[in-house]
Amino acid sequence: MTETWNVAIYLVDSPDDPTTRAHAVLTTTTGATLDGYGRARFTAYDLDVPEVGTEVAAARALRNLADRLLQASSDDLDDLESHEIHLVR
Repeated sequence: MTETWNVAIYLVDSPDDPTTRAHAVLTTTTGATLDGYGRARFTAYDLDVPEVGTEVAAARALRNLADRLLQASSDDLDDLESHEIHLVR
């Protein structure tokens, strides 16, 4: 059996705000969703390379999503095993 889970990353930045925000949304084949969030903020000392902020914000959103997915898995195992489970990251 093969399943496909999709992740969409929504990136938002504004010319008035030096912060790039990312929202990663995982959707499973059953339609369940899980979110992750990240951001990157430029300072006056940073080089003007917007792609870097986009990459950092997206990477942080994906890392947050991965942490939340591991926590959801741990919570599911807690329920099944009737005791606390800690998954190693």
